[in-house]
Amino acid sequence: MTDITAHDSRSRLRVILAASIGSALEWYDFFLYGTAAALVFGELFFPKSDPVVGTLLAFLTFGVGFVVRPLGGVLFGILGDRLGRKPVLVATLLMIGVGTTLIGVLPTYSQIGIWAPILLVAMRVVQGLGAGAEYGGAVIYLVENAPPQRRGFWGSFAPLGVSVGNLLAAAAFALVTMLPREDLMSWGWRLPFLASFLLILVGIYVRMKVAETPVYTEAVVARGKIEKNPAVEALKRHPRNFLVVLGSRLGENGLGYLFPVFGLSYCITTLGIPKSEALSALMLAFGVELFTIVGFASLSDRIGRRPVYMFGALFGIFWAFAFFWLVGTKEWIWIAVAFIGARAIVTAAMFGPQAAYFAELFPPQRRFAGFAFARELGSLLAGGPAPFVAAALVAAFGSWWPVACYAALLAALTVIAIWFGPETYEENITVDNTADGALNAAAMPARA
Repeated sequence: MTDITAHDSRSRLRVILAASIGSALEWYDFFLYGTAAALVFGELFFPKSDPVVGTLLAFLTFGVGFVVRPLGGVLFGILGDRLGRKPVLVATLLMIGVGTTLIGVLPTYSQIGIWAPILLVAMRVVQGLGAGAEYGGAVIYLVENAPPQRRGFWGSFAPLGVSVGNLLAAAAFALVTMLPREDLMSWGWRLPFLASFLLILVGIYVRMKVAETPVYTEAVVARGKIEKNPAVEALKRHPRNFLVVLGSRLGENGLGYLFPVFGLSYCITTLGIPKSEALSALMLAFGVELFTIVGFASLSDRIGRRPVYMFGALFGIFWAFAFFWLVGTKEWIWIAVAFIGARAIVTAAMFGPQAAYFAELFPPQRRFAGFAFARELGSLLAGGPAPFVAAALVAAFGSWWPVACYAALLAALTVIAIWFGPETYEENITVDNTADGALNAAAMPARA
């Protein structure tokens, strides 16, 4: 088996950059859209509605991207298992980046009427199809290149890219919100979307320079393990692992979007906190998260994926209420603590080990399709509707308590999923360790 430790430092850096820059672009785009939905899209694309309804509609279009993500996960996941990881990673990066860049040139409702939100949704669909397999592909590329005892650490560079993307998106909007309101609403909001084109160029260049993963080349292609429909096989042969991925996504993805996207809107719209203060607190949280993601992922290499993931979900139940108590003080320091707890502890403790964990749950010939399909179904159920559901609950009840209970429920469901899930950090990821693949596993080294 080819060992990444035998590669020179330049090859290692190229592997890390190839995976993490795509994750950064994906989540820069998705969080950028969420921030714009919270701050400007309601007025720009749904001006016939009152402010509350306009925000709800903007969050609803935010969820459209998640509706098509499972489709993208299945489609590109199958291609990733049949054609290889590298070509799919190039294709998904292009789709996400192009969709985001085009949002930056869309005319608004005042210019073309109903076609404005229609085109916005269309670009969101393009984003969602690419994003459905982008993160899964990036994770698999890292994990399949990693030393066996450090898959958690290596896998963490994909979620690290997510945090970098979130941080860049928050910073971009923090800068443009400093413009006079008239300039922000006329042209300033477009700049962060147009800037994603630079990330596309860098990402494509880096990804074209890397090789296919050694696991895919040796364990799938060389052994003739390519399957006609790996997504169906993953669902049929690994139902428990499929459901574990689905359930464990509810808390991580739901809270991961609810706190920064809805939480940002809640702080600004409901509590009247200045945009600059709310965004700076969120940016600080994303900055701290850069370190805690790697820390939690590395810890999972030592004690296992499940205990670290479980801690994050359990802490999320408590923080679902603490978050609103803290932001309710309207004091910047406590607002920052609220976002740091939500992102750098709750999300990071689940997101850090998740990369390696999900990849280890499926054998190499079904890994891309199984990972991407199950993960994005979880996104559809959790992350996509979370901001919309939260905004609707506040509008209906006039209080944050129903939102906190909703967040706690998502985290509790993840606790249950992790409880029934297997531990995987010592698994051999080059073989099929399920019953039908046991003969192949017996013929391979104990760990790889």
